[in-house]
Amino acid sequence: MTTLIILFSFLLIIIIFIVLYNGFVAKKNRVDEAFSGIDVILKKRFDLIPNLVEIVKGYMNHENATLSNIVNLRNQALNSNTADEKLQLDKQLTTAVGSVFALAESYPDLKANTNFLSLQSDLSEVETEIERSKRYYNGTVREYNIAIESFPGNLIAGLFGFPKKNFLELKEEEQREAPKVQF
Repeated sequence: MTTLIILFSFLLIIIIFIVLYNGFVAKKNRVDEAFSGIDVILKKRFDLIPNLVEIVKGYMNHENATLSNIVNLRNQALNSNTADEKLQLDKQLTTAVGSVFALAESYPDLKANTNFLSLQSDLSEVETEIERSKRYYNGTVREYNIAIESFPGNLIAGLFGFPKKNFLELKEEEQREAPKVQF
C-alpha cells in the first residue's frame, strides 16, 4: 500500500512538473508572438516613412537635415539586430516624424495636400496599432513573469532557465510629456 502511495505521489509530481513546464513554454511563446506583432507594425510604419519624406521634400526645401535624420533613423531601425535597439530607434523616429508634422503647420500648401493628409492619417492609425500591440505585449509579459515567479513554478522556471522578461516602458530619462518643437 505504501508503495502505491509513493508511486502515486511520484506520478502526481511528474504531472505537475509537465503541466507547469508546458505552461511556461506557452506563455514564453505568447510573449515572443506579441513582440513579433509589434515588429510587424513597426515595419509597416517604416514602409510609410519614405512616402512621407518624398511628399514633404517638395515643400520643405530648407528642412533637409530633419528629413535626412528621419531616413537615417528608419534605415537603422530596419537593420537593427536586437529588440531593444529597434525600440530605441523607433522612439527617436517617432519624435522626428512628430517634428515633421509640427513643421508642416508652417506650410499651408503641404497641409492641404491630399497625399500628405492621407499619409498623416495612415501614420496615426499605425501609431494606434503600435500602442495596442505594446499593451498586449506588456500583458503577456506580466502573465509570464507571474508564472515564473510564483511557487512552485519558480523552481521549475529556474531549473530550466526561463528568464524574467522586461516590460516596454519609458526610461527614467525620457519625459512623459510631448516633445517641444521649436521653429
